[in-house]
Amino acid sequence: MISLHTSPLEQPGAGDAGGMNVYISHLARALAADGLTVEIFTRATDPSQPDTVLLVPGVTVHHIEAGPRRRLAKEQMPPIAEEFADRLLQRMEAAPLPRVVHSHYWVSGLAGLRAAVEWDVPLVHTMHTMARVKNRHLAIGDVPEPTWRERGEQLIADNAARFTANTAAERDELVKHYGADEDRIDVVSPGVDLDIFRPAFRSRSRVASGVPASTFHVLFAGRLQRLKGPQVLVAAVGELRRRRPDIPLEVTIIGAPSGSLGLDLDALAQEEGLGGVVHRLPPVPAGVLAEWFRSADVVAMPSFSESFGLVALEAQACGTPVVAARVGGLPRAVSDGRTGFLVDGHDPAEWADVLEQLYDDPSTRVDLGRAASIYAQRFGWEQTAEGTRAAYRRAVRTHAVVHPAVG
Repeated sequence: MISLHTSPLEQPGAGDAGGMNVYISHLARALAADGLTVEIFTRATDPSQPDTVLLVPGVTVHHIEAGPRRRLAKEQMPPIAEEFADRLLQRMEAAPLPRVVHSHYWVSGLAGLRAAVEWDVPLVHTMHTMARVKNRHLAIGDVPEPTWRERGEQLIADNAARFTANTAAERDELVKHYGADEDRIDVVSPGVDLDIFRPAFRSRSRVASGVPASTFHVLFAGRLQRLKGPQVLVAAVGELRRRRPDIPLEVTIIGAPSGSLGLDLDALAQEEGLGGVVHRLPPVPAGVLAEWFRSADVVAMPSFSESFGLVALEAQACGTPVVAARVGGLPRAVSDGRTGFLVDGHDPAEWADVLEQLYDDPSTRVDLGRAASIYAQRFGWEQTAEGTRAAYRRAVRTHAVVHPAVG
């Protein structure tokens, strides 16, 4: 596996680390549990990092030196993709060659194409996000993805052996915007760690998280960037506060700033008169995050674009309903009216309407939460590994036909 710009060892919710880190880490673990050997190659970002780290038996993370040994924004990665590919090929000169290369995100795909050609093996690619899709759903104040990213993604779409897409909607976008062959795309849903994210007593989680029992607790977890929409949630809570000052509101935002554009949520909260209502926390480990999900009455995901939305799945697995924007893969992650609600658009007043409705109907919140925990049981990482392994087998078979061995 190649994940150039972010490592599965990183803490999700900080910098460029997010759902993709969780995806790669848990998919690799599940594949290893199924008998595969998985080698993950990522960029070295610290002089103290070892060359290799054993994540679990069967899964090794390799740190490849490309560019300076420090953190770089993903926008700075394209110029070093070729260097990364060179170093990757050098690292593997004396090692057994893989049967499949699986790249994640477009800059990894550029390196993956090079490696796949050199080793004469198929490339399976997972987009995770696509420039042409993001550019059609920009948040106010965001800048479009550059045309050179679109060209890079087009190169991958034209040359990868197969793709895995999180949802049928993502598959359709890959076909529509990049002309990818639908027969080369496998729809494989991400999973959720059901051992960590599971229902438990909300009252206990509230005590552990320090949330008063009487408050209506709304939670956001993710990178703090306009694309994820935390500014929409703050504005919606401000509207709800003005409309219903009787509601004992508390909002917890878990995450760290990401991207080059500033997003001052503290200033936004003050402008909305939410001093003492909105509380911000840094990213937390999965077990702690599960406690926060269980402490919430509702988890909000006002994203402008999501290939799937693992946070929605994790929250629901904890028995907490989700209010999400009807974009990307979120209609797959959230069952509208059954495990939560989908909102069309990002008008704060409409988001306030849904939050007010949930506050006024606690029995519905309970019913949604119960259904959510059941719904999430469909999405274990074992199923993701099974679907991904099937994609690998198809890629190997097709490659053997198109590139028969010589001699």
